[in-house]
Amino acid sequence: MSLLIKSEPIPLETDADGVVRVGGTRITLDTIVAAFSQGATAEEITHQYPSLHLADVYAVIAYYLRRREAVESYLQRRQKAADNIRKQNESRFDPNGVRDRLLARRTKQETDVAASC
Repeated sequence: MSLLIKSEPIPLETDADGVVRVGGTRITLDTIVAAFSQGATAEEITHQYPSLHLADVYAVIAYYLRRREAVESYLQRRQKAADNIRKQNESRFDPNGVRDRLLARRTKQETDVAASC
């Protein structure tokens, strides 16, 4: 009996927003690469993200290792896009003093509730 060797598709899909996700889950390629780069094993990654299959994580890591330059380029583009969105949000919504504003709002609500009792 011989061993049947066949190639299997890499479990990566690009969603409508251009984000690469793993194995039909919401987990991104970015997440897997970051965890792997921080020293996590495939088993640790699947433990942290139970919706992933171990074989899929190994396949994604192998894909990353074989195409590191292309994946790193994709990750850099994603980081630039995230930075741009963060800057846009910060220009629309001043992040300075958020904690103080939220605490003031909570205090006002508590005062209003106490006054109505």
